[in-house]
Amino acid sequence: MATLGKKKLGELGERIAGEHLVGLGHRILERNYRSGHLEIDLITAAPDGIHFVEVKSLMAPVAEDPTAKVGYAKRNRVTAAALHYLNSDRLPAGSSLEAFFDIVSVVFDGDRTEVEYYPSAWVPIYT
Repeated sequence: MATLGKKKLGELGERIAGEHLVGLGHRILERNYRSGHLEIDLITAAPDGIHFVEVKSLMAPVAEDPTAKVGYAKRNRVTAAALHYLNSDRLPAGSSLEAFFDIVSVVFDGDRTEVEYYPSAWVPIYT
């Protein structure tokens, strides 16, 4: 695992996070959704609404809470991209417009992989 570059590690983490969410009843709508320079790692649909998911792929040891790695600026960028998505024609018909902003951390530790899901990790402030 140590030989993976940052990009490959991120791609692997996003794949694992997506599989984890599908196992929890989500349906993947988009991977790496882009709106201009804004990006959302995963957009999923679940019975409770649409989830905009930031994935943090990390190598052990992890010294701080993975949610702390998604700071104010990143949350604002994800929120802005989510607004673009919600205002686009990509939203599946009949989807609930309840929107959630989640984080999934994927920590690689040798042969072990630990996945933690943080639903509703933040509530955006729209200005």
